[in-house]
Amino acid sequence: MTNYKKNQSGKEYNQKVWDHLSNLDCEWSRPVSSEIINAARCGEWEVRLTHDPLPKGWLDDVKGMKILCLASAGGQQAPVLAAAGAKVTVFDISDNQLEKDRLVAERDHLDLEIIQGDMRNLSVFEDETFDCIFHPISNLYIPDVQPVWDECFRVLKPGGKLLSSFYNPVLFVADRNPEYKQQGIIKPRYKIPFSDLTDIDKEALQAKKEKNEALTFGHSLSQLIGGQLQSGFLIKGFHESSAPVSRFLIEEYVPGFIATWSVKL
Repeated sequence: MTNYKKNQSGKEYNQKVWDHLSNLDCEWSRPVSSEIINAARCGEWEVRLTHDPLPKGWLDDVKGMKILCLASAGGQQAPVLAAAGAKVTVFDISDNQLEKDRLVAERDHLDLEIIQGDMRNLSVFEDETFDCIFHPISNLYIPDVQPVWDECFRVLKPGGKLLSSFYNPVLFVADRNPEYKQQGIIKPRYKIPFSDLTDIDKEALQAKKEKNEALTFGHSLSQLIGGQLQSGFLIKGFHESSAPVSRFLIEEYVPGFIATWSVKL
């Protein structure tokens, strides 16, 4: 049993959860097909920070670019970018997720660097290594996002771009009692920043563990966007996106996902 008091970040627990989810072939653990890789080699490709395609101009020509796919394993974005001509490193905490990238790389003869590690610690990379960091929704699994922004800024070259996405913090505010959703009621209960480790009761926390659900952390906009500015980035692009199917009632009224294009000058 995970000792949450000794493991206040939930790091080891969430690592095991994602290894488990990867084995179940969840939505973000299904490797792309050889057909998609072949199309990318011919210049027809797309990668996604949210359920929507990337906005035009965010990442058009990647040939020769050094790209870090951060907390982005699963055999999807990294192999496509490599097939499109980028020099790609995929970095993720889940060995099983990384194995999906390795599978595609070996199957389709792609040059892909695969490294296991924590998104908050990129010390394996020198300063100013990458032209672009592709960082889709994942920072809800860590309690503090500032180390991620700081490390991204450090390993990007001047003029490099950080493409990231995250949950709109409003998704964490409401009471999760399913009866309220059935009644069309949004009942605020939790403050932002939010943490499963400190804000839900012991029974709910144990229930998440029994269902192999990840521990989540709801960060404020000051942490998600202001934190990038604090690290030295400038925000060049902003995009809101909704899930194809609403999981929470609030999503019927406000987009649940946010993506940003930030630049290191």
